[in-house]
Amino acid sequence: MPDQINTRRRRLLGTTVAGISLMELGLSGLAKAQSNGTPSNANTATRVASFDNIRQANAGTLSMGYAEAGPQNGPVVILLHGWPYDIYSFAEVTPLLAAAGYRVIVPYLRGYGSTRFLSADTPRNGQQAVVAVDIIALMDALKIDKAIFGAFDWGARTANIIAALWPQRCQAMVSV
Repeated sequence: MPDQINTRRRRLLGTTVAGISLMELGLSGLAKAQSNGTPSNANTATRVASFDNIRQANAGTLSMGYAEAGPQNGPVVILLHGWPYDIYSFAEVTPLLAAAGYRVIVPYLRGYGSTRFLSADTPRNGQQAVVAVDIIALMDALKIDKAIFGAFDWGARTANIIAALWPQRCQAMVSV
């Protein structure tokens, strides 16, 4: 066994442990924050979104399906799913955000749900930059100037690209 210490491996392990600890600390704080809500909001906030009413909007080269919740005049939150998941990944958080006064938009990304290409001649492409263009086109179609993005997996890459290429359209971002 070599006597050398692999500092890169040790740093990775330390960073991982620190990240898990911070995550647990943050999640316990979130749980406490949610448990201190008023009883009248508790039933509304914990109800799972059904996404029964899927809307459609022509956005660039797509007819995009999306769920919407919350007040029309609230700050906009756009939630982007990853692969192989879909909008139902956000079924539990959507009512919480809507109850807090946010307008929540949860689009089906290309290849999912009711999102379809408007033309058979449109090239099929799943690159993250193209998906980012789709979301900007959806924002334009819905007349949304700026949004908060919550995203994971492929959706997170899309949110990162939007923040990098269109920072004026991104108010804040949670990317996992």
